[in-house]
Amino acid sequence: MRPNHVKTRLAAGDPVINAWLSIGASYSAEGVGHTGVHSVTVDLQHGMFGFSEALHMLQAISATPAIPMVRVPHLDPAQIMQLLDAGAYGIICPMISTPEQAAELVAACRYPPHGNRSFGPSRGLLYGGSDYVAMANETVMAIPMIETAEAVDRIDEILAVDGIDMLYLGPNDMAFALDGHVRFPRPASEQAMGTVLSRATQKGVPVGIFCADASEARLRMDEGYGLVTPGNDFAHLTRSVSGAVKNLLDTEKPNLATATGNHGY
Repeated sequence: MRPNHVKTRLAAGDPVINAWLSIGASYSAEGVGHTGVHSVTVDLQHGMFGFSEALHMLQAISATPAIPMVRVPHLDPAQIMQLLDAGAYGIICPMISTPEQAAELVAACRYPPHGNRSFGPSRGLLYGGSDYVAMANETVMAIPMIETAEAVDRIDEILAVDGIDMLYLGPNDMAFALDGHVRFPRPASEQAMGTVLSRATQKGVPVGIFCADASEARLRMDEGYGLVTPGNDFAHLTRSVSGAVKNLLDTEKPNLATATGNHGY
């Protein structure tokens, strides 16, 4: 089966840079997969698209070195199984607050006897290889999102669930839950995330986190997070265009010869 380089990098203690797609376009998904990121997550929770677009995006990512992952909208085993059949190598599931929910997520990601995933690998077989069914349980990642007060209170119980490959923190929902807002500073949620990171590290479970940008991602890596997402595609797109507009409207004009020499075509 095609290896899951996210799992192997995390196991080796190497950082994972994860891209995040909220725009339903296979062309941009393919381009992002060639940027050097280790994984690309297709966001079906807050992304502006559905399964049909997600399938095309997974196909596009498959043509790149990046590992395809999906954030599902909610804990729905049937939908999780369909996305695994479509070729996702990791399922990030939001709002996991109890060990029972975590166990249900893991079961949906594993074939019997370790879970209840239904047989029908479809495109997973095309992407993963002829031994997909035999190797999927140890290759596909089950990733609960920790983003509620209850999840923090029960983090040791959640970490005790067999088969969790990584935790993924949602800082904004955590801030809503514990600080009552998403503005900075947000000390209660930062302390809670530190607790989750510490408990998971003790258990040998890597932790990923969504970040606003590359600067925050660097800080989170230094804190010990194994996977970082330095913003989503929409944020990068709009920041880039805004920066271009600002540069074009700046009263100080660049030296054309230097600009052409450095960036010409």
